[in-house]
Amino acid sequence: MVKRSIWDILAWVALVSIVVWTILKITGVINTPLLIQYYPILAASYAFGWQMNKLNSIGKEVEGLKKFREETVKEINGIKLNCVKNH
Repeated sequence: MVKRSIWDILAWVALVSIVVWTILKITGVINTPLLIQYYPILAASYAFGWQMNKLNSIGKEVEGLKKFREETVKEINGIKLNCVKNH
């Protein structure tokens, strides 16, 4: 089961609400004052920030994996050298 944070849920709510708001606005169901018309821009800005945060954390994980890989290669090479010396 995938564990979702409150920020992930909030971002999906923002994205879905943008789509619903856009559909209602296009069909003429809602006529909003100018201040409320900026809502999709604010929601999209939040979603963009959320996505950048996700990419940043994934980048950190990839860096950790690269470091682990390099350390593992060094360790394996050390073991190979020991095997060659003992033979």
